[in-house]
Amino acid sequence: MRVLVVDDSRAIRRIIGEIMKQLGFEVSEAGNGIEALQRLEELGAPDLVLVDWNMPAMNGLDFIKAVRANPTYSDLPLMMVTTETEMERMALAFMAGVNEYVMKPFDKATILDKLQLLGIGA
Repeated sequence: MRVLVVDDSRAIRRIIGEIMKQLGFEVSEAGNGIEALQRLEELGAPDLVLVDWNMPAMNGLDFIKAVRANPTYSDLPLMMVTTETEMERMALAFMAGVNEYVMKPFDKATILDKLQLLGIGA
């Protein structure tokens, strides 16, 4: 199982990456949406993408829209992991095509619950 972790914070990428490794995932990283699109092109579709909302160059919402605009990734599970807690923001993310939404701070159990909702084995 492969996961792409997209966040402009190296520390957050490391924390999420460590959780995902503990759950049996091979982890790739990107620091913004543009880098993440490049990773998808280089590596092919992973089993899951965890993406932050607020990033430079291309934010998470724009990344999700770009991914969903490409038929190759129509079934790619996308999980927003963000500090954005307003219901309007959550609604925008779901309308853009995100499959699950996790608010920071989070823990391994929260991620595991969302993976189970997505039907992704861990």
